[in-house]
Amino acid sequence: MSRRATIKDVAQAAGVGVATVSRVLSGGSASPQTRERVLAVAAQLDYRPSALGRNLRQRRTGGMGLLVPDLTDTFYGQLAEGVLACARAAGEPVVLGSTGGDPEQEAELIGMLLEQSVDRLIAVPSGDAETWSPALRAGMTVVFADRLPPSVPSAEEEDGAARAVDDLLLLDGLPPAPQSRPLDVPSVVADDRAGIRTAVRYLRGLGHRRIAFLGGPGHDRRAAAFREAVGEPVDEELVVFGTGSRDSAYAAASGLFQSSPDLSAVLAGGNVLGEAAVLAARELDLRVPQDVSLIMYDDVPWAELCSPPLTVIAQPGRDMGYRAAELVLRSGGRRPRGVVLPTELIVRGSCGPRRSW
Repeated sequence: MSRRATIKDVAQAAGVGVATVSRVLSGGSASPQTRERVLAVAAQLDYRPSALGRNLRQRRTGGMGLLVPDLTDTFYGQLAEGVLACARAAGEPVVLGSTGGDPEQEAELIGMLLEQSVDRLIAVPSGDAETWSPALRAGMTVVFADRLPPSVPSAEEEDGAARAVDDLLLLDGLPPAPQSRPLDVPSVVADDRAGIRTAVRYLRGLGHRRIAFLGGPGHDRRAAAFREAVGEPVDEELVVFGTGSRDSAYAAASGLFQSSPDLSAVLAGGNVLGEAAVLAARELDLRVPQDVSLIMYDDVPWAELCSPPLTVIAQPGRDMGYRAAELVLRSGGRRPRGVVLPTELIVRGSCGPRRSW
């Protein structure tokens, strides 16, 4: 039987020192070229670091947690695949949990991971800043993926709010307030704003004016991007939210079609909502795209199997998970910056010119 590869074997084959290999595999700082070379050699030699010895030296249990709202959601499955691929290359086990989109259940899972001394966590958050503060105070390294907690503003939103507060303080003759973020957590997200804007522009080019947005939990920023893209005045009756379950998504889609029969296009904020829109349209004998055009956020395998195939805003789920795992593994160095990944509008058969009355 062949001898199991050691860290010295990896260092010799990669042409670097043992300390460099250890730093790369533990998520420490290294140049991109060195990191790529070390990981490639480690994979070629099938090197698996001793998790027990490493964790005893670092006084931690090892591994990382991954929390997602719904394990049956195809997009979250893609994200999990990316996390697992990166963790496997680094020799890190992953503890996977489903929050059900419930902040209380999310808080319980965070507490369980803290009790197990899991000190690195990737999460698609459902709770707000208050839910996540205990984990950060306990020293857990957290990276958000796909979205941010609802009460945490984006950099642009926070800068605008800070300027408004400063203006009011200056009017009262007081010094500006010190700036601080409610949660200092890096994130890996898709460029929702650009994706939604491109989709709305495409529908406008087809002559659609009565365009609806169908959203769910965590889609606040997508809804805001939709409102910005359609411009003033926004008909709020065409911005509808479900609570997260498939039944709720179907009820929201069906109610939207029945309450606004003059709408001609729907943009669904996620694949569960897109599925609901397809089913509701079929139940109400609405033809796609003759009666209503559909665009769905997320490209999932069944989107191409629909009749007609769905036009989608594709976001790189697997890449998102991989990049989030890379960020959480770099926790030994400087705080990593967040990542915004591009989206792509993939045009298929579910959109057509606005119907004539």
